[in-house]
Amino acid sequence: MKKIKIKNIAERYGVSPKTILDELATQGIELENASGYIPNDLVDLVEEYFEGLYGNKDKDAKKKDEEAGGAKIHLNSPIIVKNLAEALNRKPNEIISDLMKLGELASINQALPENIAKKLCRNYRVELVVDAKTKAQPGNGGTGSAPEDNGYELDPEPETNPKNLRERPPIVTFMGHVDHGKTSLQDKVRHTNVVAGESGRITQHIGASTIVYHNRPITFIDTPGHEAFTHMRSRGANVTDIVVLVVAADDGFKPQTVEALNHAKAAGVPIIVAINKIDLPDANPDRVLLQMQQNNLMSEDWGGEVGTVRVSAKTGEGIDNLLDRILLEAEILELKAAPKRSAKAIVIESQVEQGLGSTASVLVQDGTLKVGDIALCGEFMGKIKALFNDKGERVKSAGPSMPVRVVGLSGVPEAGARLVVCRNEKQARQEAEARTESRRKNSLAQDTIANVDDLFSRLNSQNVNSLQLIIKSDVKGSGEAIEDSLNKLPSDKIKVEVIMNSVGAITENDVMLAAASNAIIVGFHVRVNPGVNDLAKKQNVEIRLYSIIYELLNDITDALTGKLEPEKREKILGTAKILQIFELSKGPKVCGCIVDSGFIKVGAKARVFRQRQLIYNGEILSLRRFQDDVKEVKNGLECGIRLDNFADFLENDLIEAYEIELKKATL
Repeated sequence: MKKIKIKNIAERYGVSPKTILDELATQGIELENASGYIPNDLVDLVEEYFEGLYGNKDKDAKKKDEEAGGAKIHLNSPIIVKNLAEALNRKPNEIISDLMKLGELASINQALPENIAKKLCRNYRVELVVDAKTKAQPGNGGTGSAPEDNGYELDPEPETNPKNLRERPPIVTFMGHVDHGKTSLQDKVRHTNVVAGESGRITQHIGASTIVYHNRPITFIDTPGHEAFTHMRSRGANVTDIVVLVVAADDGFKPQTVEALNHAKAAGVPIIVAINKIDLPDANPDRVLLQMQQNNLMSEDWGGEVGTVRVSAKTGEGIDNLLDRILLEAEILELKAAPKRSAKAIVIESQVEQGLGSTASVLVQDGTLKVGDIALCGEFMGKIKALFNDKGERVKSAGPSMPVRVVGLSGVPEAGARLVVCRNEKQARQEAEARTESRRKNSLAQDTIANVDDLFSRLNSQNVNSLQLIIKSDVKGSGEAIEDSLNKLPSDKIKVEVIMNSVGAITENDVMLAAASNAIIVGFHVRVNPGVNDLAKKQNVEIRLYSIIYELLNDITDALTGKLEPEKREKILGTAKILQIFELSKGPKVCGCIVDSGFIKVGAKARVFRQRQLIYNGEILSLRRFQDDVKEVKNGLECGIRLDNFADFLENDLIEAYEIELKKATL
């Protein structure tokens, strides 16, 4: 782990340690003395901060003089840090440092908001003129890229020319309670409605499949709902266009049904309720309609807007109606894409396969993905060597909404990672490397840091912490009582945020939701489903089970307390008065003192007061009694004191020794 002291930074830039300490204090970092270490997780960012502040003074002065004549620079949108640095004739790290002063954390290849970029340029006495993004030119693949070709697009803009847009297939996910027929319903759809000549079982290779109904393709995501919505949504990836919520007519709404509904609502996509198993003697579709209403989901049958279709995966009844409803919702959504553009896709699954290496199953969202394209996906890139469709067949290209397995990436990307096609292999490789470095730096700054103000103020005790919880209980009343009790905990320092409060056993859905929201799962009189504990360990999710409510509340209170920083309290050890100053042939001056209260010890913190004014705050380096080094000197005895990085003593100065005690925080 990299370590650096305050005095090291001061020596590097030729300023006093006090200047560095004062500068850090203005940014919310309080350190005791020049021999103190910068916190490990702040070293890189603090170094960048002072490099920007002191590193290029001569260059800055020269450049500002050269640009003082009201110069203008023209850049196309989006404004990338690297391009801005080149236009201003400055180094990228200088731009990044100055952006930090404006409260903006950015990497070299990150796009900047226009207002931030213009404000930065004004500081350099330069006017920034942002030109519109250039239109697509014939032969450039319709990408609409700016003249300065970066070789990649971090987030390609949507196509705006209606002439280039074409209707794309809807992407549909089936969700619902276990054993309510999600899989059997999808199997029935696939096996009875595949393209002519492709009947029979469809080999599932890539977590998604495509069927054709009335000459119109529909794509189904086969991954579990918690992966499609929670895990991927946590990375900002909205994959699905339509959700089919499957509810068994004989069983009605169950805990997982409500969980799936919450995920679908959070994704903000249309919901179709498929009431399955209507062929059973005890089927009761009307009860499902009532439960829909109780969960703020009003069926069209009862005057609402949610499509409800009665189906049977066993007999096939209602399957056509379900597919018709999916196509109707797709028409309302007016799903469009530009097939001629360079592709943009989302990773559904990824793995390492024998004989193929790293592979990623992706859904193409826009454009067309082709064999031979240079792809950038998360921190990885590569030339696409092969594409496989949902039936395991090699294909040369994949258009919008088509699922394919990609071979050729340099590593295994995470689910929800964006894949974009690049125009320059060298630049794509540089961007992949930059993302890896950016992730490393961001992990040092922690996920909670949104800007520089957050960075330098997160040590402040005024910051409000929170503890995210998912509550699972045996009955709804217990869960409500627990949540109400937690909300009444008396604290203005920390708060409880209940992400979800539902009944039933703890499931994989709960774990994935907890992983996406950094929550703890609390179970009251419930069990953990088989395999869930293993998943929780893998996702680093904590599960706590209770049968007595006060034990639960005590434990949560302890957890809240543990998230608070310990309270710091000063303990005065003693004081010493300077009687005489001794000049030594080697080393700094030493002050001869008498301890007039308490005791003084080596390693204690020390303040020096002159006429009641504080002039130094540091540390006691050594103590001497006559010719001997000692660790401690008590009240009434004389001694020689040497302080760390301070020798400007005067007679009658007062030295106060103290320690910092850490007391366990309370709510």
